[in-house]
Amino acid sequence: MFNSEEYTNRRNLLKKEINSGIALFLGNVEAAFNYPANTYHFRQDSHFLYFFGLNNPGFAGVIDFDNDKDYIFGNDFNIEDVIWMGEQPKVVDLAAKAGVEHTAPYTDLAAYLNQAIADGKHIHFLPPYRGETIIELSALLDLPNAKVKGNASEALIKGVVKLKEIKSEEEIKEIEKAVDIAYEMHTTSMKMAMPGTVEQEIAGTIEGISLALGGPVSFPIILSQDGQTLHNHYHGNTLEVGRMMVTDGGAETQEGYCSDITRTVPVGGKFNDRQAAIYQIVLDANVAAIEAIKPGVKYRDIHFLAARVIVDGLKEVGLMKGDTEAAVDAGAHTLFMPHGLGHMMGMDVHDMEGLGENYVGYDEETKRATEFGNAYLRLGKELKTGFVLTVEPGIYFIPDLINNFRHENMYMDYINYDVVETYKDFGGIRIEDDVVVTNDGYRVLGKPIPKTIEEIEATMAGE
Repeated sequence: MFNSEEYTNRRNLLKKEINSGIALFLGNVEAAFNYPANTYHFRQDSHFLYFFGLNNPGFAGVIDFDNDKDYIFGNDFNIEDVIWMGEQPKVVDLAAKAGVEHTAPYTDLAAYLNQAIADGKHIHFLPPYRGETIIELSALLDLPNAKVKGNASEALIKGVVKLKEIKSEEEIKEIEKAVDIAYEMHTTSMKMAMPGTVEQEIAGTIEGISLALGGPVSFPIILSQDGQTLHNHYHGNTLEVGRMMVTDGGAETQEGYCSDITRTVPVGGKFNDRQAAIYQIVLDANVAAIEAIKPGVKYRDIHFLAARVIVDGLKEVGLMKGDTEAAVDAGAHTLFMPHGLGHMMGMDVHDMEGLGENYVGYDEETKRATEFGNAYLRLGKELKTGFVLTVEPGIYFIPDLINNFRHENMYMDYINYDVVETYKDFGGIRIEDDVVVTNDGYRVLGKPIPKTIEEIEATMAGE
């Protein structure tokens, strides 16, 4: 945990955003793996963790905006708990670590909320993402299950986004810890990417690095020589020379902060000419996008900057043609990069995505695109100092997408389909870094992870 003042300050800042009512933050409960006593690794709700800091299942936090009071509702451990887990702290002692004076058993929460409702107070809560939370909110607030999400508080969503999108120095330090763990994960992955190795051996090894150095991975590892599938969680291929292996993985710290890094390497350790040419285009887009980051710039504009770099590069190798600006305006680049440039990152790898991407990545001045590819940009709005985001351009050769676009005669003025056909066996390349927006620009977080052709080949050679 951070110090108690940090959590008190966060709650006080939220009180400045919402004038009345009560904010209810339900912490997560244990989730059974295959029978009740065998559970998944416990992961606390990120918003409860942000405002109350306690990594205990079955707790709830309340912020009373009218009376300027904070509460923790949770049950003390009993003797059976102590037998299995050892001596445990009292709820009142845990609450003190979060700067909360008022505590009560969890069984008192329903009566507290009923009285608040009877007094005419509005109960603010965030959109739930677990079935157990929906059921609990339904019972506590006397709402049908189907109507729980629809009654989430827009005022609370906007208030939480406003606070959490700006990362403090302490938060940035935590994210850098996670990036430094990712350094070990990705350099290990590079060294293991040799012909004859089964992908699962690498995926399992680097997940173990995360567990050994911090916490669990921040999302299920994406690792495959079939990198044309953007989120490929199948790890059953045997690596072959001539293929590129994408590794998209990150770690989580004990405080719940994440990293999200992608590197793509040639199986065997040496780029052939075709691989090097496409890889350099993606790297150029990655670097150009990062260098454009600063406060006041819309990330949507940086997304299209990266798209123009990709189109220029693909024209040089004969895969595209025509005017670059016109090609991007038309959306021709989406055949090769059918996703957005990046997203917010913090306690969740897609930070606050459960609140609604449009609340997190867009605002009244920046509206989300609706067309294929560009609609998948999770972050489009103007950047501010303290934002932490990913920069992850890519080029992919997706046979089904190529077939669909060609069948529909799409972008014939910009795409050389006969040449593209010869790349259907290529796979995909993505390069991703985690970046904080500073007062006058940007800073790439963590220990630099090899990403130039020379750096990757040297790392894979054990140099």
